[in-house]
Amino acid sequence: METAEQTAVDLRLGVLTSGGDAQGMNAAVRAVVRTALAMGAQPYAILEGWAGAVSGGDAIKRMGWSDVSSILAEGGTVIGTARCPEFRDYEGRHAAALHLVERGIDRLVVIGGDGSLSGTDEFRGEWAQHIAELVDEGAISPETAAAHPDLVVVGLVGSIDNDMVGTDMTIGADTALHRIVDAIDQLTSTAASHQRTFVVEVMGRHCGYLPLMAAVAGGADYVFTPEDPAGPDWPDDLAEHLRLGREAGRRESIVLVAEGATDRDGTLLTTQLIADTIKERTGEDARVTILGHVQRGGAPSAYDRWMSTILGFAAAQEVLTRTGDDAPCILGVRHNRITRIPLMTAVRNTRAVKDLVAAGDYAAAQASRGRSFTMMVGINEILSTPPQLAPDPTGSPRRIAVLHAGGLAPGMNTAARAAVRLGIARGWTMLGVDGSWKGLADSAVRELTWADVEGWAFKGGAELGTRRDIPEVEEFYALGRAIERNSIDALLVIGGLNAYLAVKAMMTERDRYPAFRIPIVLVPASIDNNLPGSELAIGADTALNNAVWALDRIKESAAATRRCFVAEVMGRRCGYLTLMSALASGAEYAYLNEDDIDLEDIVRDTRTMSTSFDRGRRLFLVLVNEAVSKFYDRGFLASVFEAEADGKYDVRHSALGHLQQGGAPSPFDRLLATRLANRALEHIQNQFTRGESEGVYIGQVGNRIEARLVKNMFEDLDIRNRRPFSQWWHELTPIHRVVSIQGEEPVTARIRIADAQA
Repeated sequence: METAEQTAVDLRLGVLTSGGDAQGMNAAVRAVVRTALAMGAQPYAILEGWAGAVSGGDAIKRMGWSDVSSILAEGGTVIGTARCPEFRDYEGRHAAALHLVERGIDRLVVIGGDGSLSGTDEFRGEWAQHIAELVDEGAISPETAAAHPDLVVVGLVGSIDNDMVGTDMTIGADTALHRIVDAIDQLTSTAASHQRTFVVEVMGRHCGYLPLMAAVAGGADYVFTPEDPAGPDWPDDLAEHLRLGREAGRRESIVLVAEGATDRDGTLLTTQLIADTIKERTGEDARVTILGHVQRGGAPSAYDRWMSTILGFAAAQEVLTRTGDDAPCILGVRHNRITRIPLMTAVRNTRAVKDLVAAGDYAAAQASRGRSFTMMVGINEILSTPPQLAPDPTGSPRRIAVLHAGGLAPGMNTAARAAVRLGIARGWTMLGVDGSWKGLADSAVRELTWADVEGWAFKGGAELGTRRDIPEVEEFYALGRAIERNSIDALLVIGGLNAYLAVKAMMTERDRYPAFRIPIVLVPASIDNNLPGSELAIGADTALNNAVWALDRIKESAAATRRCFVAEVMGRRCGYLTLMSALASGAEYAYLNEDDIDLEDIVRDTRTMSTSFDRGRRLFLVLVNEAVSKFYDRGFLASVFEAEADGKYDVRHSALGHLQQGGAPSPFDRLLATRLANRALEHIQNQFTRGESEGVYIGQVGNRIEARLVKNMFEDLDIRNRRPFSQWWHELTPIHRVVSIQGEEPVTARIRIADAQA
């Protein structure tokens, strides 16, 4: 066995997964291992969670680069997880300390829930005592003890419930939400056929994130969450919602229940109890579906691959540069940035939510989940409440038109549905424009009711139609006359860059066409994710998931032989889809327009590829931004790679094409579309209140949804390259090289980590 004395100069770290499994754990493990190797450290996998540390021996496995190959797309955790009663006792932790220090491991990346992380902190606090006792017992030498005086710990939260306070998303939550929303979509079709009600139980024993977000994304009628126990009149309220929903045109009814939902007396609200209540109050049988562990299983979503990769990279970087004097932390996600959170602060705040519920402070319990959670509670109430139960309008009568423009982006329908229902709740008349700008010029304008947009949330495409055309100046007169003829007071435009350019042109012509002097709000929807003032556009997440799905299948087919496959990804001159697809699929190379590749880069990469095949590689996946270069396009790269293959491998290339635009929008895109539509209407209301008539574009930047003036748009937009000047994701490029190609970027890649209080 290796001893600490033999390799005391080495930096060694252990990585383990503990508690319940969560999709994306493998991506994090892979990134930890490969980043550690790139930083000159030796990683070890501790198998079966803390049970492996307690057992020692072969349960602590030295890891090499290839040991984590081909695990990115796998669900669960390949290094295993288990509950470990022995670790709860001092003797078990003492054995774990011995087995770790025997291998020279005094740095740990622990991926698990609050129980695993709090147990880890207790172990860290005891470390010095364990080491001293091991010396007294003669189990280790004083030299070994001196070399390992402290245990440095960094935690990552693996939990499908998304229940850790302080981080926007936990590893596995996005995939679990995919599973739930997919099930709701499928149940909706069969329920609509028979006008049935389904009561669906989802995970989330103490956290309502999954049921609440699934309710918004799936268009559910009613939802029960742990943070807001049902009041005494819930049976009548539920029955009234379902009855009036049918009267308003719904053919199906979906009721979501968190597995830990209760009433205010603490009685557990089981699916059967709710189904029986529906039968009693409405006379209608309700079908019960318990999704169970399906929510934990299967391949992780694109987000749970790329974000877990970034978290794993950051965790290895953090644990190898911290000292024993640094307080233990977990790394979380705040607005797509990695955030450092004091470990026990996060655990205490998470456990405090249950205390708030027990104390009856339900508003505080929901607020603890974050602003997005509380906002979605209010939005869901409006979206799911039948029009007969809607409160009195909160605004003066106005006529708001919704229009799509630019390329198709999944989620356009969701944004339109949310806008219509939220607008009706304000007392406005909501209008739909069929056929984009041409449809408006032709007065193809119709009123949209609450029932008209039923089911739009989970439909791909664009029910109102969309076109890429930008109106010519000669068409402005017809547009102005149509606005006047239909008495349109404000225009909500959901679309891509051509939509932005069209509105920009209209703003410059307002003196000639007074009809354009109305509030016009642009909502970003583009799979290219290339819009100014918005870090993520509606449709980009769906396109990314579609691309990763296709790449997974390409990898399966190509692995049957020795092959380099060059795949072209959409995005025009914006490399977002290409880079994120590379991180999520495990592609070795990603060529982006932003990086301005040259022949030297291609020669270097070709040699690296050839060497990797010499070492036994069977597949090399290369992704190319569709407008990567005027000269070095997909065909050129494939030709170069094939010319240098020398019989070691063959080369194939293909464009992924329009499948990236197709299909139902992902849960993330549905939620983003809903948030942005809500914010757009708020901005229109504010303009009405202030008597303004500005053209603005909105988008999420950091922790806020901001609105910026269209007339100043070119301050944000690099119009030559049709993308923003500043792109937050581009700094992730060197991280991709670290985790994809052995020895490519040994020390230069770093990621900024912000403290939570910042």
